[in-house]
Order: sequence, then structure tokens, then C-alpha cells
Amino acid sequence: MRVLVQSLIVSLGLVSASAAVAAPKVTATIPAVHSIVSGVMDGVGTPKLLIPGGASPHTYSLKPSDAQALSEAELVVWVGPQIETFLVEDLDTLAPKAKHLAMTGVDGITLLEIREGGIWDAHDHDHGGHDHDTHGHKEHDHDAHDHGEHDHDHAKHDDHDHEAHAKHDDHDHEAHAKHDDDHGHDHDHAKHDDHDHESHAKHDEHHGHDDETDGHVWLDPRNAVALGKAVADALSAIDPDNAATYAANQQAQAAQLGELDAATATRLEAVADVPFIVFHDAYQYFEARYGLSAVGSVTVSPDVAPGAARIREIQERIKDRGAKCVFAEPQFEPRVLTAVLEGSEAKSGVLDPVGADIDPGAAFYPALITKLADDMIACLSEQS
Repeated sequence: MRVLVQSLIVSLGLVSASAAVAAPKVTATIPAVHSIVSGVMDGVGTPKLLIPGGASPHTYSLKPSDAQALSEAELVVWVGPQIETFLVEDLDTLAPKAKHLAMTGVDGITLLEIREGGIWDAHDHDHGGHDHDTHGHKEHDHDAHDHGEHDHDHAKHDDHDHEAHAKHDDHDHEAHAKHDDDHGHDHDHAKHDDHDHESHAKHDEHHGHDDETDGHVWLDPRNAVALGKAVADALSAIDPDNAATYAANQQAQAAQLGELDAATATRLEAVADVPFIVFHDAYQYFEARYGLSAVGSVTVSPDVAPGAARIREIQERIKDRGAKCVFAEPQFEPRVLTAVLEGSEAKSGVLDPVGADIDPGAAFYPALITKLADDMIACLSEQS
């Protein structure tokens, strides 16, 4: 009996010790966010990735296993309501026990305003961008932004006088042509080209644009550093026994991302002034950080195929601005680029803002930024 009691005591002690060192249950939405969280949790645990790289966060549908992971989570890290629209109304219900950390709401994040219409001038970024300070900021309150000045560290931008962005009404031509393009038809629907208000409502619904913030915040490495700090703080509050590990990991990650940022800036200097067209406006933070010269996007909304009028508009933009490259994305139908490039000397390339072909994990984020720079240089350089 004494042996049995001693065995039970030992067993209970082991269970207790195991519970004490169990890693917090963390779910991160897109691979870029998951990468930052993975780096901070290194040596303690591994976060759950909700949305695989091959899927668009704009249109993702939760699986039962996703709902289960959210229900068990102690911390959910996401970009924010502008990107993972499927979580906006149901996050509190799906993850009732978790702290919810939105990247667009953490201290130190630079926020840029949405560029409307899909036609803009090179370097047409909001240089009075919002440097988000969440002191006194309520959890889940995405409207309480303290907007400050932000310096993109590109002095040549400072002299640009940015015009006010045109509203969707000026350039949203494609909504009624979606099914026609999908089936090879080329109907103009001219009466809708300039004032497609139904399209605007669909665009806002799909992207969760309940404010004027561009949600693609992860494509500026400095924002990734700010997220890492917020994640380390959140994890330390949940799991104070491992606070020192989280802090050390975050500091190492910040140093690595600082080196990545500097190296990327140097690499992109040679192509900074070369005009190009993107598939949809997902790269403003990357462009602003490195002084790149995007002059438009093929589509205003990635969920709506561009119609004939929109294609003609982009063709004129390529000609007028001398765009050297038009970039597709692997998540969306690329055949429209054939029409866009017709009669043009511009080349085609591919950019992927979510890193579909990159393995998830702590090394994902540096690989994503490096690949974006590689793909930019490959299409924009004089040697290409």
C-alpha cells in the first residue's frame, strides 16, 4: 500500500509539473503573423496556423478543426478586421477564452490609409501615416486610433505633395463584368463603368473596410518588430514563467528583422524609380518602406474580375507611365494579364503577399520579404 501511495504521489507530481510548463495555446491567422509568433515562442511551444499560405485571408472559410483551435486558444493573433473579415463578427464567440491581439492595433504599428480607385502616382503614400499608440486602447476597439506623424526614412518622399485619393466612384469598373470575364465574354456595361455603387458595397463587405486603414501591415518589417513586442508582452502575461524566454526571443527576432530590413532597402535601391502595376493593392507598406514606384493595380477588389473598361484603363496607365512590369498573384486567376499586356512592352511577373509556397514557421517572414524583393528585382531591373 505504501508503494502504491508513493507511486500516486510521484505520478501526481509529474502531472502537476507537466501542467506548469505546458505552453500556452496560441492561434495565429496568416503565415506572416504565425511566423512572428513562432519566433517569440521558440523553445516554449508552437502556435496553430489558421489560414494556410495558399488561401486568401479575404475569402477564407473556417473548418471544424479551425473552430476547435480557436475555442481552446488562450491567445489569438490576427491582422485585423480589414483582412480576416470572416472573424470580425464571430471572434468573441469562436475564441471566448482568448486574448485577441490585432496587429493593426498594437503600439508602434505604422498604419497607412487605403488608396482608392486603383490608380495612383508613384510614391503616393500617406506620409502623415498613423503610428498606432494603444495606451488606453480597449481590446477589440479598432476605431480608437491615436494618429501621429510617421517617417518612412526615405527623404526623397518628403517633397511629394500627395493629392487626395479619388473615391471608388472614379475607377471601380469591374463588378458587373465578373461573370462575363470568367466565361470569356467581353461586355462593356458602359453605363456602370463610372458609378458602380453596388460594386463598392461588395468591395467594402469583402474587405471589412470599416475605416480608412490599409490592412496589409505585415509587409513593413518594422511593423513585424512591433508585433513581436506585443506578442511577447501578451504571452508573458499569460505565461509569466517563460517571460524571460519570450523577451529574449523577441529581442533576437527584432535584431534579425532589422538586418533584413536594411539589406532589403539596399537591394531595392536600383529599381526604386521603375514604374510597375500590381494585381491588387496589397503592397503599399512594402512600397512605402523601400521607396518603390507602383502606379496602379489591375483590380480594385481581388474578389471581382476586371472588365473590359478597366483593362483598357490599365493599358493606358502602362503606356502613359512607362510601367516596366505587371505583377500577377498566385491566389487569383492570372489570364487577365494576357489582355492587360496586349500591345505593351511591359513584362509580367508574380508577387505573393502571403507566401503561398514558403514553409510556415519562424523562418517564414524573412523568406517572404526576401522573395518579394527577389521578384521585384527580377522583373524591374535593367538586366531582366
